[in-house]
Amino acid sequence: MSNTLKPQLSEAVKTAMRAKDSARLGTLRFLLAAVKQKEIDGRRELDDSEITSVIEKQVKQRRESIAAFEKAGRLETAAQEKAELTILQEFLPQAATPEEVDTAVQAAIAEVTRQGVSGPAAIGKVMGIVKTTLAGRADMSAIAAQVKAKLA
Repeated sequence: MSNTLKPQLSEAVKTAMRAKDSARLGTLRFLLAAVKQKEIDGRRELDDSEITSVIEKQVKQRRESIAAFEKAGRLETAAQEKAELTILQEFLPQAATPEEVDTAVQAAIAEVTRQGVSGPAAIGKVMGIVKTTLAGRADMSAIAAQVKAKLA
């Protein structure tokens, strides 16, 4: 397993410190704290795929916060969350193209259909397959809506 993401994050923190970029520094420190907490909970070093899942969780939280702040009319706070989201996304793998997403969804649906699974269980199975295929490269909530639409 490769382990290059954690040193990359640490270096980004140092760069932000040197540049006196407090917004970026705060976001990166928060991310490193989340990674460290996960390591403490699991009592072991995380590999890149596990760190990516921590980053994905942080990205998901930011997206939910942005939606909530915009709905409440708190546009300044939403803008701050969007800035943090942009910083976090720098450390995720290259985003999958819509064609790659569609191909992965179709392949997962075909696999689940071959297994004879249908109904709500099929959605869960398809999402499990797609999540491993596109880990960190796509917004899973958008893909879930796409899967539900295709299976409905």
